[in-house]
Parts: sequence; C-alpha cells; structure tokens
Amino acid sequence: MSWGTELWDQFDNLEKHTQWGIDILEKYIKFVKERTEIELSYAKQLRNLAKKYQPKKNSKEEEEYRYTACKAFLSTLNEMNDYAGQHEVISENMTSNITVELARYVQELKQERKSYFHDGRKAQQHIEICWKQLESSKRRFERDCKEADRAQQYFEKMDADINVTKADVEKARQQAQVRHQMAEDSKADYSSILQKFNHEQHEYYYTHIPNIFQKIQEMEERRIVRIGESMKTYAEVDRQVIPIIGKCLDEIVKAAESIDQKNDSQLVIEAYKSGFEPPGDIEFEDYTQPMKRTVSDNSLSNSRGEGKPELKFGGKSKGKLWPFIKKNKPPPPPPASASPSAVPNGPQSPKQQKEPLSHRFNEFMVSKPKIHCFRSLKRGLSLKLGATPEDFSNLPPEQRRKKLQQKVDELNKEIQKEMDQRDAITKMKDVYLKNPQMGDPASLDHKLTEVSQNIEKLRLEAQKFEAWLAEVEGRLPARSEQARRQSGMFDAQNPATVNSCAQDRESPDGSYTEEQSQEGEGKVLATDFDDEFDEEEPLPAIGTCKALYTFEGQNEGTISVAEGETLYVIEEDKGDGWTRIRRNEDEEGYVPTSYVEVYLDKNAKGAKTYI
Repeated sequence: MSWGTELWDQFDNLEKHTQWGIDILEKYIKFVKERTEIELSYAKQLRNLAKKYQPKKNSKEEEEYRYTACKAFLSTLNEMNDYAGQHEVISENMTSNITVELARYVQELKQERKSYFHDGRKAQQHIEICWKQLESSKRRFERDCKEADRAQQYFEKMDADINVTKADVEKARQQAQVRHQMAEDSKADYSSILQKFNHEQHEYYYTHIPNIFQKIQEMEERRIVRIGESMKTYAEVDRQVIPIIGKCLDEIVKAAESIDQKNDSQLVIEAYKSGFEPPGDIEFEDYTQPMKRTVSDNSLSNSRGEGKPELKFGGKSKGKLWPFIKKNKPPPPPPASASPSAVPNGPQSPKQQKEPLSHRFNEFMVSKPKIHCFRSLKRGLSLKLGATPEDFSNLPPEQRRKKLQQKVDELNKEIQKEMDQRDAITKMKDVYLKNPQMGDPASLDHKLTEVSQNIEKLRLEAQKFEAWLAEVEGRLPARSEQARRQSGMFDAQNPATVNSCAQDRESPDGSYTEEQSQEGEGKVLATDFDDEFDEEEPLPAIGTCKALYTFEGQNEGTISVAEGETLYVIEEDKGDGWTRIRRNEDEEGYVPTSYVEVYLDKNAKGAKTYI
C-alpha cells in the first residue's frame, strides 16, 4: 500500500504524523539517556559502597582480613567493583551506540522531512497558481461573450431603427464584430489554459504528490526500523555484560565456598595463644588439723596481718608482669561464676585470726630479697609509660615468639635488599673500571661503604632478635606446675642465686619479675620509682567503693584491700574488669571490679557503676 495513492488528499495529516514519529524517536532517546544516567549513578553508589567497607590501610581491620571469612568478604567487595564497572560499560555503550547515533539520525530525519514537505508545498502552490489562471481566463471568456452578445443586440437594434443613420449602423456592426472576435480569442485562451491545468493537475495527483508521499513513507518506515534496531541494541548492550556479571557472581560464590572455619579457628589460636600452662590443681587445706598442715603454695586464706604472704591465682607466680595490662593493670580476676573455693578470700573463705605456722614457713620458702637491677627498672618504666619493649617482653611467650620471628623475617628481607643493592653497585663499578668513559668508579665507593655499613647494622640487629627468639623458643615447652614449685623452693634455699641481679626471676613470658616480700619494702620502692619517673598529676576521686572481699594485690599495679574497707575511686571500670582506687596520696592501684561495690558521684563525667 502506497501513501501516494491512498493518502493523496491527506497532506496535512501526514505532516502531523511524521512530526509525531520524530517526537517518539526523541522521547526514546531521552529514555535511553536517563537509563545511562541511572546506570552511572548505580555504578557510583556500588563503588562507594565497596570503598566504604574496604579495610583501612595500616589499621586493625587490615589484620582481621587474615581470616577466610573476611577474605571472602574482601573478594565480594572487589567483585562489586567489577560489577559496578559493567554498569558503567552499559552506560557507555548505550550512550555511544544509541543516544549519540539516534540524536544524529534525528537531525538528518528532520532535514529530510523538511525537504519532502517543502517539495509538496511547492507542488501545491503550483497547482493553485494554475487553478487561478484557469479561473481568470474562464471569467474573461465569460465576460467577453457577454460583451459580444450585447454588441450584437445593439447592432441589430440600430439596423432596425429607420431613424439611425447608416454610419451609426456601420459603427455598431464593427463594434459587434470586435466584441465577437474578443470572445473567440478568450475562448481559445480559456481552452488552452484549461488543457494545461488539467495536465498539471494530473501530474500533481498522479506523479508529484505520489512521489513525495512515497519518499515520506519510506522515510517514516526507516525511522520505525531504526527505532526497532535501537531497541535491539538496548537489549544487546545489557546482554553483552551478563556473562561478565555472571563471572563476578561466580567469583563471589567461589569466595564464599573458600571460607574455612577450621582455618579461621586455627588463626584465632595463633593470634591469642599465650604459651602459658593452665593452672595446676589446688591442694586441699585441712583447717581441722592446723598443726599438721603441710607447706602449700596455694593457700587462699592468707590474712593481711603481717609480711604480705603470697597469693596464688591457680599456681601462677607472684609479681608477674602480665603482657596485656594497661596502665600497669594486672591480669583479669577469676570469673565471678567460679566456685567459692576458687575465689581468693571470697565470701565463703574462712577467716584466720592467727597466722598459722605453715603460712610463715610458706612465706619464707617463696619470698626473696628485693633486689632490682637497671634492666628490671628500665623494663618496669617502659611498661608504666605504655611503651612496647624492644624484645616484646610484654607479650605472652607464643605471641612474643611470633613478633620476634616477624621482626627477624623483616630484617632478613632488608638485609637481602641491601645485599642486592651492593651487588648492583659492585657490578656498576666493574663496568666503570672496564669502561672509564661511562663513569668514575671512585664515585661509587662512598655508596658502597654506606650500603655495607647498613648491612652490618641490620645483621647485628637481626642477631639480637634471633638471640631473643632462641631464648623464647627454648622456654616455650612450659614446665609443669610441680616443677615450678620445686624451682621456687630451690631458689629460696639458694640466696646467692637469688641475690644476683643478672638472675632475677622471670615470668613465663620472658619479662623480669619484681617480687615483693614485704608490703613496706614494696611501697618504698614503688614510691621512689614514681618520684623519679612519674610526674603526672594525681587523678581526682570520682566516687567511693566498699570492698566486698579481701584482695591481696600481689601483681604490679594492684593494691591490697581488706573486706569492708572503704576507699576512693579515681578511675572507673573501662570494661576490662578492673577499677582503679586510692587509699591515700601514696597508695593507689587496681582491684577487680567484682571485689568491690562502687558508688560513683552523680556529677562525675561518664559515671557508671560496675558491681
């Protein structure tokens, strides 16, 4: 079906329809453009989301990504970046293959449509001019015919009148002939113009208009085909990235399947294993036969009367510098859910009014003279100020071994790097020696000496850490509880060994232990130490507390309290199970929060009560 034959009289409607078609095409272009903007926005949001949850460099989060579950999550974030990239590809391809191409095509289409309808209007104007000429010649012919009839009638009237002269009759006859000739001429002209108009009209309706309308039809059909092709391209652009998006999703599934719960559990062991042995069994204390008691290192009912007898937490050595303390905090206290017999001086522990002989003997066997050397003072100062010792002695044995091994590996890498640099400089020097025109060999001597000195320094540093590592690895197979007790008794019987500064007792983590044999001596040394190194202003009291049970503060940073004693609170529990208290200006330290009932001032900043 052709528009030229079927719609020959619908020029205006075709003009409106083709304009509507162009509007539809522009609407589709706008739709695709907005889709590309959505894809870009979505990709940007996905990238920002992935970036938001990426682990920050040189932070604790980076260490957490050793675990397989965290690695899988990191892989998911990376895949989401690729996923976002595919949406950017969709946007880019739709813009280049659809939006840009269709926009250019619309401009061409508008020009083509304008040309066709210009030709149509021109043909219309031509036929209208021909019609006007025909009408003009027709009216002229009609007028001339009427004039000839009137002239003929006038002649006949003059010829019949006897009173009219012959000259007037002749004049009327000539006038009638002239009018008749004009009518004949008008008739011929009208006939000629009519034939011409009929020809032009036939050409207009059967040639010009059909041809123009046919071109307009073809133009419209091309527009329809083009929008269909663009819709296919719209789908294909999406379809092209589906395999890649599928690969991203497959990688996410693969990452999820790579999660190994056993491996993560092993990493937890490696991260937190201290290397200490579990505490030994607590020996039975028979209070019904006080005179027949044997020497025990695990008495839990020592009184605060005199001499400050040793208090054992599950067999751990006294005065231990625990590695995970903060501000000289001791290790966490026994759990509140422990049996009454396992809680030192708990509410069900019997109170001794007099010091049994076995306690005196026990104190004598395990106590040592208080002799400090500069190394132990330096170590204590570093712990007090929160600094990390160079040999990582503030860590448990297993963690210390890992840190030392890591340090040795780093130093070995640096040594290898310096050695490679030295070899490169040596080779360059050889080249300069063989080819002096390339450079002066003596100019490399300074750099070579500097690199050699760096290697020597790094080797000495590595030897130092290797020695500490060997020392830790030699002690890692921890001794049994009984062996430690026997060793403690042997040390007590050999004062010469005990008095040697170089052989000061060490805690299982390798850090030096500062024993306290008497409360008075410990206080004096602590006060001297604070006067020399601690220039901090005393913290203000933020409340008071009442001791629920007796606590023997044997570890560094703790303070002894008696049941029912009231003291000042200067630092509340930060969630680690310890509260910092003060008895007077010279005595302050930490006690387990579960051992005291705290009454914080309401006006104190951030006051909370932990019971």
